[in-house]
Amino acid sequence: MLLNNVDHADLRVIAAHGVAFGDGVNQTLLLPTEFEAAQREYPILIRKDPSGGYHAVALLGLDRDENLFLDETGWRARYVPAVQRRGPFSIALQRDERGGEPRPMIHVDLDHPRVSQTEGERLFLPAGGNSPYLQAVSQTLGQIHEGIDIANPMFAAFEQYGLIEPIDIEIKLDEHASYDVPDVFTIAPDRLNALSGEALERLHQSGLLRAAQWIVSSMGNIEDLIARKNLRRASLA
Repeated sequence: MLLNNVDHADLRVIAAHGVAFGDGVNQTLLLPTEFEAAQREYPILIRKDPSGGYHAVALLGLDRDENLFLDETGWRARYVPAVQRRGPFSIALQRDERGGEPRPMIHVDLDHPRVSQTEGERLFLPAGGNSPYLQAVSQTLGQIHEGIDIANPMFAAFEQYGLIEPIDIEIKLDEHASYDVPDVFTIAPDRLNALSGEALERLHQSGLLRAAQWIVSSMGNIEDLIARKNLRRASLA
């Protein structure tokens, strides 16, 4: 429902991260507006939609429902993906009573496990203004909203210039444990480096060249993911 400072004056939201709050996932959606921060922490992979389009994900773990960045103290990384930060909030376009242009408005899911009346971050100040936490949520939702608008044209451009290619990710931890990450794609580094002329200029001017480079550079984080997996296995041994 639409968030407001009258009906939800006393509403609180638990900002901590944990399995109980939906963080026990081995991959999560990433949007172009967060590639720069995310590529320092996570492998950024491309997956194909049922409709034939593409979307990006951060690889968080190797087993089902495994988030190697999550422990009993919370999310252990310098950057948490926006869809995991947004909590019970979403943006919906809503027209005012006069039928003007639709405006993005914050909505809240009151059944979400983060929502509380007794603990967590306040959404509104005593005088009715937005709390610092809600201001941060609004920025996160803006990042998501803008990223959704960018994603489809970005992947269409990558596909137009032949930059998207399938990738086989095979991880062998020891003689008994190995993992395959199926049905994923990446940006082909050689094709990216070979771009010239109109294609290079278009991607550079639109900022999509950097987005492609961040996807490529993020693949080095697979080694860190393996190290995290080995530490997790050792702690459970």
